[in-house]
Amino acid sequence: MELLIAAVVLLWVLVLVLVVVIFALARQVGVLYERVAPAGALMLNQQLKVGDAAPNIAIETLAGNKRATADVLGHSQLLFFLAPDCPICKTLLPILKSIQRAEKDVEILLLSDGDSHSEHREFVQAEKLEQFDYAISEVVGRSYGVSKLPYGVLIDKQGKIASLGIVNSREHLESLFEAERMGIASIQDYLNPISYDATTQGKNL
Repeated sequence: MELLIAAVVLLWVLVLVLVVVIFALARQVGVLYERVAPAGALMLNQQLKVGDAAPNIAIETLAGNKRATADVLGHSQLLFFLAPDCPICKTLLPILKSIQRAEKDVEILLLSDGDSHSEHREFVQAEKLEQFDYAISEVVGRSYGVSKLPYGVLIDKQGKIASLGIVNSREHLESLFEAERMGIASIQDYLNPISYDATTQGKNL
């Protein structure tokens, strides 16, 4: 009998210890969540910055349509730089299709470089990208300072760069639109108000 009582007491002690451990872990998870800020698109560009006029460059799409970048005509434009052999680019294509359906006033233009038009046409067909304008132009990439892929540039309705950066995930891609809505250069600037204030004051001088 005494052995049974001792076992029950020991069991309750273990339960209480387990509750304390779970509570402590939950608290640490909450602290970690507060400290780990959401990451926006990585702004690595030595040529252009938010607020600059977007370079207007004539291009011809794979479908043979002649047009230009920054040809916004009262709507926003997302330039998405990709390559057929870029695995990360491919993972973001379904997100681009979703954005196209959700953002009615945003036009998405896919841009790449290379000499093999047939390779890009096969890529468009395989990934079902016919709903997008797709152009091959090394000049556009150089003009927009694109050094790594995938890269996104959001141009506002006035033809100015609203946000830009390397986009490796859905979060990065959506942060381009969020930064524009918030009127900031990037999500990083919002999360680091000291550097953002310094940048803003520098622009106002």
